[in-house]
Amino acid sequence: MMFEFSNEIIGLLMIGAMLFAIFIGFPISFTLIFLGIIFGAWGFGIKLTIFLMTLQFYGSMMEQTLAAVPLFVFMGFMMEQAGLMERLFSAVQLMLARMKGSLFVAVLFVSVIFGAATGIVGASVTILGIMAAKTMNKSGYDVRLASGTITAGGTLGILIPPSIMLVVMGPVLEIPVTDLFAAAIIPGVMMAVLYLVYSVGRCWINPSLGPPLPEDMIPTDRSVIWREFFLGLVPPTILIAFALGSILSGWATPTEGAGMGAFGSIILTLMYGKFSTKKTYDALIKTLEISVLILFLVAASNFFGAVFSRLGTPTMITEILLSMDLSAGAVVLLILALIFLLGWPLEWVPIVLIILPILQPVLIELQVDMVWFAILVAVCLQTAWLSPPVALSAYFLKGVVPEWDLKDIYLGMMQFMVIQLIGLGLVFMIPALATWLPRYIYGN
Repeated sequence: MMFEFSNEIIGLLMIGAMLFAIFIGFPISFTLIFLGIIFGAWGFGIKLTIFLMTLQFYGSMMEQTLAAVPLFVFMGFMMEQAGLMERLFSAVQLMLARMKGSLFVAVLFVSVIFGAATGIVGASVTILGIMAAKTMNKSGYDVRLASGTITAGGTLGILIPPSIMLVVMGPVLEIPVTDLFAAAIIPGVMMAVLYLVYSVGRCWINPSLGPPLPEDMIPTDRSVIWREFFLGLVPPTILIAFALGSILSGWATPTEGAGMGAFGSIILTLMYGKFSTKKTYDALIKTLEISVLILFLVAASNFFGAVFSRLGTPTMITEILLSMDLSAGAVVLLILALIFLLGWPLEWVPIVLIILPILQPVLIELQVDMVWFAILVAVCLQTAWLSPPVALSAYFLKGVVPEWDLKDIYLGMMQFMVIQLIGLGLVFMIPALATWLPRYIYGN
């Protein structure tokens, strides 16, 4: 009886089985491969299924842009090893010591720099928590506003280039990664400014939320502060500018720019006397773990998507949505709502690699600007990092600041989730925020 199902319905069953398997905890990559083989053999035979698997795995391994993933990840870990962010945070907090909410400014300033150095949210939230929480506690900062600022700042790495997610999203949506990097700069800075205005604004209204630093923590020698600020800001900024600038200007491919960044991070670590064989080995192992996770999932999801497309279900979904006579904006809003909900239990990797290719034909048919849509997805997934009930950022922060109550962390994050939704609305209503810079740099 089961063979009476049409191929399109088999594709829907395939998606349902995939979501069920992921939600109950099966490894995503192996689940995608297993389901691809089973449902492909059911729909159109085992021979074509094996051919598709071979073709998609080979195509994934030959995708040169994805070689940038391990290089950018390694660059982030080496920048962390050099201790530049701690030095920069300390200098900024001391420069603004007598300002209300100065630690919030320091956290968000460092978040932008560190977000450009590493697109790993867990690492960003963890390091920001280690750097800022102790001083915030001593200065009497409000726990909810503090935890919201740290977790929101840590998620900027998803959006600010060179983001790992944008590197992966480019080939999936068939968009040049350089266009995505250029498109993400203005929204990324905009989100940081919105966080800053909210956190500092609340401190000016109610100074008890973020009082100035205690007098015993304010140094008398300003020259020392300026020296630390220079050493903490200028070297990483130059490195990021060279790596990102060479990619945006067209002088280097994303992979070549990532290679320069990785090499430069080693040089910086040596210059600051922080280089050690053991820490570098640990950075290589962490890079290997994250890169294998992402790249193997890319190959598995490409195979899963090829089987799904061959079953004809994307065409059926496209026809159904088009028959509903919805505007392009309404369809984009529906997709963003779906991605936001899926962002609660899932990380960005399966959403970008599995869900977006399924919905891409609809967007192309409606002539949606895919660069604009990609940035909307990035901001939406950034928002999902702060949305209960899962909100992994909360657990990263709780792990390094155990004295903060998880309830307060959640309440703090939800404030900034609202700000992120406002930012998402601005990018949706003003597409030029995402599309102007890539068009200015590369033309139409």
